[in-house]
Amino acid sequence: MAIAATISLSLPLQTRRFSSAGAAPFRSAPTLHFDCLRSNLSLKNPSFRVSASSMSIGTPEKISTTSFLDRRESGFVHFVKYHGLGNDFILVDNRDSTEPRITPEQAVKLCDRNFGVGADGVIFAMPGTNFTDYTMRIFNSDGSEPEMCGNGVRCFARFIAELENLHGKQSFTVYTGAGLIVPEIQDDGKVKVDMGEPILKASDVPTKLPANKDQSVVKSDLNVDGVIWNVTCVSMGNPHCVTFGTKGSQNLTVDELNLAAVGPKFEHHEMFPARTNTEFVEVFSRSHLKMRVWERGAGATLACGTGACAVVVAAVLEGRAGRSCTVDLPGGPLEIEWREEDNHVYMTGPAEVVFYGSVPL
Repeated sequence: MAIAATISLSLPLQTRRFSSAGAAPFRSAPTLHFDCLRSNLSLKNPSFRVSASSMSIGTPEKISTTSFLDRRESGFVHFVKYHGLGNDFILVDNRDSTEPRITPEQAVKLCDRNFGVGADGVIFAMPGTNFTDYTMRIFNSDGSEPEMCGNGVRCFARFIAELENLHGKQSFTVYTGAGLIVPEIQDDGKVKVDMGEPILKASDVPTKLPANKDQSVVKSDLNVDGVIWNVTCVSMGNPHCVTFGTKGSQNLTVDELNLAAVGPKFEHHEMFPARTNTEFVEVFSRSHLKMRVWERGAGATLACGTGACAVVVAAVLEGRAGRSCTVDLPGGPLEIEWREEDNHVYMTGPAEVVFYGSVPL
């Protein structure tokens, strides 16, 4: 599969706006637009270095993101790449169909960081389901389909705002495999998401670990390759295993963890019939936590929104933190609140455009 047929970058990214209804030229920011077929393309910031067998450069006045995303060349998919704290996704406008325009196998190729665009997953903006405004589906970098993704839904919200030419504070309803999700774009551009209620019943997470607190698994023993870890199991529509360390150990130092070695052992553990995401957590205070994550189907990532939510829920259940916390991830911080009034978890964090592109499939 040839790589990007088109890549356009803009600095600063926050100034770009587009609409699905009318052509809106790129605003003020310097933009490079390349049409590169079978090219060897390398980009460096701040000086972009390009090598291509064929290349055309268009000026901002001649290019609009609307016309770019509205292209329907046979065999090509146009996309926008976003990231939420480094957790990066390929966003595809799929509002005209309930079937994804890219197969799981194609998603694997697109997500490849050496031979593809490079991403943790492909997200599709689709027509609403059950009276929601939109539907969001995701293919992970391994081709599997998760129920939901917290960082992904923030990117999804910003993508919809761009497609629909929405400005200022906006909210809409999104149907996901985890149920109804309501993202709200804030005045500062960050996205606050009502992630719904955490699922704690062991069989619904799901986990085969026996419940030890009501119907939940809280600070339970899990034998991972001969090492006993204390774990709490939470679902935010997708399964999470949260650990603050091994049995009898002091506070975990997450930067010293060999995540690539231990993460897959949790993900594929027999106690998790649907596999699991795993969060390793260090406690700084009752309102400040630090985590690293091994994501089901994606491996080590720079951020996981549902994971950060699960971490705060687990920290509260284990008596380690209050209900409102800053959670540090490798890509940056998220603000998480588990409200006692409605039992919902709220996540607030950024989502940013990386670039616009096209790929032949």
